[in-house]
Amino acid sequence: MTVFAGATIESRNMERRPGVPRLLREINDRAALELLLSSGPLTRGQIGDLTGLSKVTASQTLSRLEERGLVEVVGEQAGNRGPNAALYGVIASCAYVAGLDVGPEHVTAAIADIKGDVVAEVTLSPNGADDPVSMVHNAVVKACRSAKVALSRLKGVTIGTPGVVDPRTGDVQFSFDLPHWHEGIHEALARDLKRAVRIENDVNLAAIAERSKGAARQADDFVLLWVGRGIGLAVVLGGRLHRGRSGSAGEIGYLPVPGVPLAEDVRSEPGRLPSLAGGLQSLVSSVAVLDLARDLGFEGATAAECVTAAVDAGDQGDRLLDEIASRLALGVASVCVVLDPGLIVLAGEVGLAGGVSLTGRVEQAVARICPIRPQVVTSTVTGNPVLRGAVIAALDQAREEIFLS
Repeated sequence: MTVFAGATIESRNMERRPGVPRLLREINDRAALELLLSSGPLTRGQIGDLTGLSKVTASQTLSRLEERGLVEVVGEQAGNRGPNAALYGVIASCAYVAGLDVGPEHVTAAIADIKGDVVAEVTLSPNGADDPVSMVHNAVVKACRSAKVALSRLKGVTIGTPGVVDPRTGDVQFSFDLPHWHEGIHEALARDLKRAVRIENDVNLAAIAERSKGAARQADDFVLLWVGRGIGLAVVLGGRLHRGRSGSAGEIGYLPVPGVPLAEDVRSEPGRLPSLAGGLQSLVSSVAVLDLARDLGFEGATAAECVTAAVDAGDQGDRLLDEIASRLALGVASVCVVLDPGLIVLAGEVGLAGGVSLTGRVEQAVARICPIRPQVVTSTVTGNPVLRGAVIAALDQAREEIFLS
């Protein structure tokens, strides 16, 4: 039995041994490619120094990446002694991704190369179209044509939508704004586009953009509070999105608030706007802020215009800003006493319009009603944060596919 066991172990080791060099090559290739994506272009020596690879191994790694059409020599770096060293960079056109922001009034699609540079962006109106598959298909195809990139070259597609996305199935489970997005759409989209598709909550994508490009770049734990047509929240813990078992983590609009109807009392009524859905959302959506602003004498076509006017009005705008901050504090404090994230990022039209005049008030209001005083800041992501987050998520998907291929 001992001999048989030893032979079995030896044979298993022999079976595994050929895979070890291949695994090491894959690890080295991935490390070099990730480094070139984040810090390139670099010389062979720099890649070796930063990854710990020997010069010979670094050269072999670069040769493999060149053969796969992923990197190329992009220039030279002069040295103190000897010949100039070749600079290697990632071939931006080796793969492309698509990121989409889908809302009730628009569909925006962006095409980016593997380095993350957006090469085309288009916005379409749904024009009453009910079919999500054709709507997304048309947007992606038009964006690809604008970028002069074949649809077949897309290695990642991420779609941002409002509502709850089930992390197990990838389907939108509930979206007030997109009633035609239902179970089975995720699979139908993948089948139509002939590639893996990821659907993600729009506020979660905004948080991804915030951590990559915005105010949360140094934060592993933070919360992004989006105040726009509705109110939404994204939670990042340990550098990872926390979606919850059903994908409903962050649906703070349904938070019960004393004196406000519960969501269960009104959600079933057809035709209700999000601002009337009960809970915290009925206090802090853009419609609620617009109504409040008008009651206090601030006129504007949008909530953002009214909040901007209050900021510009100085002391005369205090009442509006104080009331918005106290309402936001109800949600922020509830999150802080459970998660204690340390950093709160205000985003969406109301959060951006309020700026530091609003963030400071929210900090003070939270400190008055709970034992935690988090840092509250305004989002610093430029452009469309949902679209930027969708592109970043699609890039992660594409790069993973490249690393594994």
